[in-house]
Amino acid sequence: MSGPNDEFDKIFEQYYKKILRYLSLKVDYQTAEDATQLAFVKALENWNTFRGESSVFTWISHIAYNLLKNEFRKRDRNLETSVDMLEMENRFITVEFAKNVELRIDVTAALLKLSQLDREIISLHYDVGCTFKEISELVGMRISAVKNRLYRALTKLRNELDDREAQKIMSIIDTISIESKNAGTTNATKSDNKIYQDIIEHLRVNVDQICLKLKHHPSKKLTIEIYPDFSSFHQAVNEPDAPDWFMGIIEADTIKMASPLNPGPEHTYQSILKSTVHLFTIWLVKDINPSAPKWLYQGIGGYEAGLMTREYIYESTMELVKRGDIPTFSELENNTWDFEKMKGFQFSLLLCEFIQQEYGLEGLNKIIRTPNDFEAAFSCPSMEVHKQWTTNLSNQLKI
Repeated sequence: MSGPNDEFDKIFEQYYKKILRYLSLKVDYQTAEDATQLAFVKALENWNTFRGESSVFTWISHIAYNLLKNEFRKRDRNLETSVDMLEMENRFITVEFAKNVELRIDVTAALLKLSQLDREIISLHYDVGCTFKEISELVGMRISAVKNRLYRALTKLRNELDDREAQKIMSIIDTISIESKNAGTTNATKSDNKIYQDIIEHLRVNVDQICLKLKHHPSKKLTIEIYPDFSSFHQAVNEPDAPDWFMGIIEADTIKMASPLNPGPEHTYQSILKSTVHLFTIWLVKDINPSAPKWLYQGIGGYEAGLMTREYIYESTMELVKRGDIPTFSELENNTWDFEKMKGFQFSLLLCEFIQQEYGLEGLNKIIRTPNDFEAAFSCPSMEVHKQWTTNLSNQLKI
């Protein structure tokens, strides 16, 4: 698409494929493609009316969906039955769901027992690559409700499946054990039990969907060791002079971390709970590919954990982006404490988010498994991907 508005051209490049995937869940590909193209034409014509009350993706998606409804209203047909339902369900399973999750079993009957909304939420998250915020805007539910509904749907799906391997894929939480490095007093035991409960419950909401998203069942069991405070944790990992934000590390198949009861000046109880998701995701990516680069496992981990708010990420990186000081792939391999000072966590997250939005989960999974082959994953060299990402950052930050 070409037009007078350069900003809108960038939006077209960023969201076209994603909206096409979204509409393809509802109608055949050709109809979805026609509606997507027309939606961007309408969006450009009405760009001055966009007030930022929702994401750009959601706004254009609503335009596209309304175009579909109007078209099917003209034909005196219902949009939800525009494609033969049996054909639609089979397509959803064999092309979308099974491709991403790699379940070599027939899940048709199990998926049909889920509600239409549950199937849509699963597909929006895993196939289209929507964030929870985008899904909440599309289906008209709170973010917390979307997360809970997704977890319940996955649990129901697991219960419907008889295949033993599928049960293992869908219940990763059972492979995680927690050990306390606290003093064995009665009070310590009571507090430990509370921590165990909170960590497991927080992981339970997240780990299954992360494993599904990354198409991987862990090959080993994971142990989480909890140290009573930051000082004992830093001593245990031979980093006595580590900064206050350093609360966890992965050693082989063990996560070592400070207790959320003593979060120190840089953390809170909740932020350390979120950090367990970050650490689990790093461990999972390394289990898939031990040679995965730092920017990849840190970026995916930060994205899945949601530790940093969007406002904080943008505010902390804006000046660097303005100056053109966006780190290269090799610079994001920094293994010193300078990684935090160069905003490595933020840039890694933004980079992985960009890859997911631009190339989908398929591209993300390819680069995890072949991190040195950008051509195979994205059909372009690493320098071109970095250039696309740089342009995307400037567009997001309106620079």
